[in-house]
Amino acid sequence: MKLGFIGTGNISSDVVTGICNSKISFKKITLSPRNKKKSNNLRKKYKKIYIAKTNQEVIDKSDWVFIGVLPEVGEKIIPQLKFRSDQTVVSFISTINYFKLKKILKKKTNIVRAIPMPPITLGKGPVAIFPPHKKVKSFFNKIGDVVEIKSEKLSQNFWAASGTMASFYEMLKLLSDWLVKKGLTRLQAQKYITSLYSALAQLAAVNSKKDLKYFVAESQTPGGLNWQGVNELRKAGYYKSLEKSINNILKRLNRQ
Repeated sequence: MKLGFIGTGNISSDVVTGICNSKISFKKITLSPRNKKKSNNLRKKYKKIYIAKTNQEVIDKSDWVFIGVLPEVGEKIIPQLKFRSDQTVVSFISTINYFKLKKILKKKTNIVRAIPMPPITLGKGPVAIFPPHKKVKSFFNKIGDVVEIKSEKLSQNFWAASGTMASFYEMLKLLSDWLVKKGLTRLQAQKYITSLYSALAQLAAVNSKKDLKYFVAESQTPGGLNWQGVNELRKAGYYKSLEKSINNILKRLNRQ
């Protein structure tokens, strides 16, 4: 199987890295000329990578084409490209929905929208796909955990939830910075905070049959430190603000 990537930004680079470090069988990966620095770094690191001269060359040399460009760029360049009906097109573009993408492509190709996350470089993390597709599901299950979505409307919720990723890292940064101010080295602070939250998430994942409210309750005792922490944030409106932010992201997606 020959794979091609139009756009070599962060997500596309992460997916390429995940593929190259996995047991996925492929002949070669053709990258678009966009973002030469990232493309060249990937080519130097992995043997089966080739950098095309044009986006059309990527399509011509690929069985599967992954599109990872900004929405405004996608709307501009995709109509100018010629896809084949036997190709599978996987879009990482957050704000171009399935039906709009199908209209822009002007070709009866297999189209799937996917939401990979940065941990895909490690072969971890969820990958939500719409519509359900057996081969695409099998492919991404080798470098992540696929969640198939049966409707476009439901898929928007996953895109919205993924919009909290930077917020999560900002929280880790705040906690780490706080420890540094208290005298720890940057390495000590980041190692502690990332290890703590990684372990907490893993504990919840291993016990995924339990409702998350169980962990909220079990991690605190009345009058204790965690009891104080969660209640102060509740009173400050922290969690309501988070929910409001996700709802606003969803509204933006639904306007597309």
